[in-house]
Amino acid sequence: MIARRGSLIVVCEVRSRASARPVFPAETITGKKLARVRRATAMWLRREKLGRVHARIDAAAVVFDGPGGEPRVEYYENVSFPFRSE
Repeated sequence: MIARRGSLIVVCEVRSRASARPVFPAETITGKKLARVRRATAMWLRREKLGRVHARIDAAAVVFDGPGGEPRVEYYENVSFPFRSE
């Protein structure tokens, strides 16, 4: 997902699962995946010619295990590897 607010571009890697077991969705974001997202972001920014912008990579973890299948969402700003959900 890509969002913009003024000169800030946020690219958000979204991971979801039906359950947080055996692994929480955010834990599946590897250094290799983040490197691919960074490269794709750089290519997209060059193609779109947006001028002077600041780009940030965030992550969202969605688990559909709440009451009635309600989603739980955890959002992490400016992620890096190794990914740490603090």
